[in-house]
Amino acid sequence: MIRLDETGLLERAGTLADLLADTVDGGASVGFLAPLTRAEALAWWEERAAVVAAGRLAVWVACEGERVLGTVSLAFPGKTNSRHRAELVKLMVHREARGRGVGRGLLATAEDAAAAAGVSLLHLDTETGSPAERLYRSAGWTPIGSIPDYAADPGGVLRPTTIYYKRLPEAAPTR
Repeated sequence: MIRLDETGLLERAGTLADLLADTVDGGASVGFLAPLTRAEALAWWEERAAVVAAGRLAVWVACEGERVLGTVSLAFPGKTNSRHRAELVKLMVHREARGRGVGRGLLATAEDAAAAAGVSLLHLDTETGSPAERLYRSAGWTPIGSIPDYAADPGGVLRPTTIYYKRLPEAAPTR
């Protein structure tokens, strides 16, 4: 797994855009409606570079050569009373790479990096009933509950979302 800085994210923005488009085309609810054009996906990733540079977002990729197979990010809150937590966002694995442990590896990488940065609590939301729920539950994440009609899937249908959290071992902060 490779952690991307601002430059690395911009260098891989095209393959990240392809991954995002594949994820949306595959029906995953990651915040976008279909059809998602490559130009829209590319612009979204390029906008993330400034947030990465500011230290409010950490992005990792799993690659096979130059191709990005998957990605995960941690979003860090800017409030001083929230520095102990982060949100796990945009865990995506290309449809052709699923079932090979890429998602589990990305999740473990983000959790380990969060703990090393002094984060003791992670949270996320995911579509209720999605395949991602199996991954989070098997990795020790705790569901809090579901919110009905929280977000639209790529086809525009409102779906429920389940909120999860995970406590991490406390470590000395490095961020």
